[in-house]
Amino acid sequence: MALSEDVDRIAAIAAAFAAPGEALAGVVAAEPLGRRLYLCAFDSPEGQTWLALDDVGEPISDLRLVREAASLAAMCEIAEESAGGGDLPALRDRLRELRETENPAGIEDAEEAAAALAATIEPEPRLARHEYLDALGAASRRLEQSFGPDAGSPFAAALHSAAPAIEELTQDVERNYKAELG
Repeated sequence: MALSEDVDRIAAIAAAFAAPGEALAGVVAAEPLGRRLYLCAFDSPEGQTWLALDDVGEPISDLRLVREAASLAAMCEIAEESAGGGDLPALRDRLRELRETENPAGIEDAEEAAAALAATIEPEPRLARHEYLDALGAASRRLEQSFGPDAGSPFAAALHSAAPAIEELTQDVERNYKAELG
């Protein structure tokens, strides 16, 4: 079964967990610690609540697993948004333009690295997993190094600076979780 079908199936199950006045806002698939689960967000006028479901739609009560899923999902999202400086299509267009107008040395390597990064970004829905995060990091670093061996890593800096926001999200999930966590 395709991931999109799994997410749709879990969304239908998750809707039954909505409290009165709440609506399912989204489902993110994650694979923390080698276990597939689905982090579900619910919106209401009072705010947002969360529930993680396993592959059969049962609520997860393991605090460590839920926190890891929320953190991993957030890191993957930030990595995708930061890849290629935050606007990979615009970067690719700019590299193509540079090749056509100035043709600087190494431009082909940069274009190839940008294309490889674009190919690494998976279509939605995506499965947040450590291997995907590693692949995004490696492809981003290859692109950064194509600009010069001493090039810094805006990608790594973006992930590092996002650490407080990722921690805030995991705390929000824990505080507003719809089931008992232990």
